Amino acid sequence: MSKADKNTNKKRWSPIVKWFWGLFLGGIAAVLLLFLSASLGLLGEMPDFKHLENPETSLATEIVTADGKSLGKFYLDENRTPIKFKDLPKHLVDALIATEDERFYEHSGIDIRGTLRAMVYLGGKGGASTISQQLAKQLFHKQKTRGIARYTQKIKEWVIATRLEKQYTKEEILAMYFNIYDFNNNADGIRSAAKIYFDKEPKDLKIEEGAMLVGMFKNSALYNPVRNKEGVTNRRNVVLGQMAKNNYITQEQKDSLQKLPLKIKFTPESHNDGIATYFREYLRSYMKTWIEQNPKPDGTKHNLYLDGLKVYTTIDSKMQTYAEAAVKAHLKQLQKAFDAENNPKKNTTYPFVHVTKDEYKNLIERAMKNSNRWIHLKYLGYSEKEIRESFDKKVEMRVFSWKGEKDTIMTPRDSILYYKAHLRTGMMSMEPQTGHIKAWVGGINYKHFQYDQVVQGARQTGSTFKPFVYATAIDQLHYSPCMELPDIQTCIEAGKYGNVQPWCPRNSNGSFSGKMMTLKAALANSINSITVNLMDKVGPIPVINLVRKLGITTDMPEMPSIALGTADATVLQMVGAYGTFANEGVYVKPVLVTRIEDKNGTVLFENTPETHDVVNAEVARAVVNLLEGVTRYGSGARLRTKGADSYNAIYKNVMTGYPYQFTNPIAGKTGTTQNNSDGWFIGMVPNLVTGVWVGGEDRAIHFRSTAYGQGATMALPVWGYYMKKCYADKDLNVSKEPFAAPQNVQIQIDCSKEKEADTGGIDFDF
Repeated sequence: MSKADKNTNKKRWSPIVKWFWGLFLGGIAAVLLLFLSASLGLLGEMPDFKHLENPETSLATEIVTADGKSLGKFYLDENRTPIKFKDLPKHLVDALIATEDERFYEHSGIDIRGTLRAMVYLGGKGGASTISQQLAKQLFHKQKTRGIARYTQKIKEWVIATRLEKQYTKEEILAMYFNIYDFNNNADGIRSAAKIYFDKEPKDLKIEEGAMLVGMFKNSALYNPVRNKEGVTNRRNVVLGQMAKNNYITQEQKDSLQKLPLKIKFTPESHNDGIATYFREYLRSYMKTWIEQNPKPDGTKHNLYLDGLKVYTTIDSKMQTYAEAAVKAHLKQLQKAFDAENNPKKNTTYPFVHVTKDEYKNLIERAMKNSNRWIHLKYLGYSEKEIRESFDKKVEMRVFSWKGEKDTIMTPRDSILYYKAHLRTGMMSMEPQTGHIKAWVGGINYKHFQYDQVVQGARQTGSTFKPFVYATAIDQLHYSPCMELPDIQTCIEAGKYGNVQPWCPRNSNGSFSGKMMTLKAALANSINSITVNLMDKVGPIPVINLVRKLGITTDMPEMPSIALGTADATVLQMVGAYGTFANEGVYVKPVLVTRIEDKNGTVLFENTPETHDVVNAEVARAVVNLLEGVTRYGSGARLRTKGADSYNAIYKNVMTGYPYQFTNPIAGKTGTTQNNSDGWFIGMVPNLVTGVWVGGEDRAIHFRSTAYGQGATMALPVWGYYMKKCYADKDLNVSKEPFAAPQNVQIQIDCSKEKEADTGGIDFDF
C-alpha cells in the first residue's frame, strides 16, 4: 500500500476514531452524571447520610416473660425485632452468601462480574444484585418498577449500596438484611421468622431450617412453607446445594440434609394467636396509659408499634401454658354436661334458663344491639329495619367449637344463641409476696370470645366473700377459728344497717342444725347462719372498709346481704385480696410489668410494688387457718380425694373422679351464687394464689342443678389440674410447705376439740 493510500485511510478512519472515543468518554461521563444525579436526588428522593445511619424500619414492641421467653409483640404492619450479627448462626450467614452473593466479601456494594454477566446474557444466567443492593431496595424503595423507572431505580440502588458499604461493616449489612426482610405470615425479620416457622431463636436453628429461611429470600410469597411445602422443600435443597458448591458444607452433608422432610412448627404471632392472648390485650391498654403518662425527654410520645420497646412482664410461660391447658381440659368436658342439660329440645328459652318470654326477648334484643354487626351496619347508615332483617338471613361463617373452628351456615341471630350457650371462665395466678401475676386466662378463646373475664367481668362472688366477714370479726372482735356459734337462723332487723326489710337468710340446704359450730367448721361448710351472725356483730361498713384495703373497688352496697357474696368483684381483685392473707396481712397490688426498655436497652420504667398493711400477721394466719379447713373437710376436700368417690356417678360427664390427691397444706374457698350462675374457687399455697371463675355470659345461662353448678364442680377442677402440672414441674418451685406462722400467736387456731363435720365435699355454697 502506498503512502498516499495510508494517508487516505487515516483520514477516512480519523472521524470514526474520534466518534468512538467521544461516545466512549461521553458514555462514561453520562454514567458518572447519572450516578451524580442520583446521588444529588435529581432522579428521585435519596436518603441522606443521617438517614443511612438510622434507616427507618418499624420495630415492634416485644413482650418478654419472667422466664425470658418472647410472649408476643405489638405491631401494626411489621412484626420486627432486630438482632445483632453475633446472634446469627454461622450456617445461616453461609447459606445467604452462597445463595444470594458468592463474592459478598470481595466487592464494595456492586459486583462488576455479576453485572457484566447479567448484561451479556440479559439476566439469563442469574441477576446481578448484591446483598447490599437488595438491602438498599428493602430499606428505601421496596416496590419494583417498570420501564425507564426501573433503570433509574437500579442506579439509585447502586448508589445506596456503595454508601451502605462505606458506612457499615459487612457483618452489619448482613444483620440489617436479615432483620429487614419480610418472610410472610407476619414474620418480619429473621427473629420473627425463626419464631413463627420453628418456634426457635435464630441461634438455635438447624442447618436445614436456616436453608429453608434463606430460600425464602427469593420470593417469600411463592416459597411460603405453610402453603407450598413441596416448592419450599425444593428451594431449600437448592440452597443446600449452593452451600456445598461453596464448600460451606460437605457433599455428604448436602445429600443427607436434602433427604430430610420439611418440618416446621408454625407458631403464628397475630394478636389472636399464641399464649396469653387476653393478658397481651390487657397489657396493650396498660402500655397505652403508660405512654400517655411518660413522654420522651423531648416531649414527644413513645410509639407502641414502631419504637421497638421491650416490655418485661411477670408472666411465667410454663405456668401460663399449664393454666390454659387446665381451662381447656375442664371446660371442654363441662360444656358437654351443660349441653346435655340445656339444649333447644329440653329448653324452649335456650340457652337462657327460667326466663319469661319478655325476658328472653329483652336478652336477645340487648345482645343484637351490642353486637359488632349492629354497630357496624348502623355506622354505614343502614336503617334499623334493615339491620334487624340482616339478623335473620343465613350467612356463611366460621365459628368456635371445642373440636376446632368449623365452617357453617346460620343466621346472625342463631349465632348469638350459639355463642351464648358456651360457658365462660376467668383464671389468674399470682405470687402473693411480690404481686407478680404468673398466669392470666381471660376466656376460652380470644379470637371468638374477647371479653376478658379476669379484669372486665365483675361477677357476684358468692361464698368466696365470706372470709372477709370472718377476717373482720377476728380483727375487731378478737375471735378465733375455734370460736363457737350456734347454727340457728339469725335475723337482722329492718333498719339496723339500712335494710328496709328484716333479713333472715337460710342455709343452702334450707335447714339449721341448732348445734354449736366452730368458725372453722362453719366456713369449711359454708354455713350461712354463722356468717350472718358475724355480720350482725360487726356491721357491713367495717367489712367494706376491709375489702377496700384488699383492693376490691367495685360497687358495694352498705347492706348486710354482702356477707353472702351478693356484691360483684373481678378475678383480678379477688386473687389480690386473698393474696393478702397468704402474705401475712400485707396487700401487694397485682403486678404485670417489671421493666420497660427502649430499643437501645435503656431502662424507661422499673416497677416499685404498691403495698400496705391490712391486718396483722396473726389475724392473716387465723384466716388462712379457716381456709385450710375448707380443703380438709369442706367443699374443697375433693382436692385430697383418691380417684373416684361416692359422688362420681353425678359427675361422670364432667370428670372421672378427682385425681388430684394433694397432701400438702392448701387454703381455699369455693363459691356459688343464686341459681348456679357463678362458680368460684380461690386456692392458695404459701407462694401462689390462684382464682377461677366459671359461668355463662348472662346470669340467666346456668346449670339447673347445683350438683353441676356449684363452684366445687365448675371452678375447682381447673385449679386442681393447673396445680398438678405446676407441682410436676420442679423448676417452678411451687410451695408444698406449711403457711408461715407468726411468733407469739395469741389467737387460738388449734381446734383439737372441734367437730369436723365431713360432708364429703358436696356442700353448696350460697
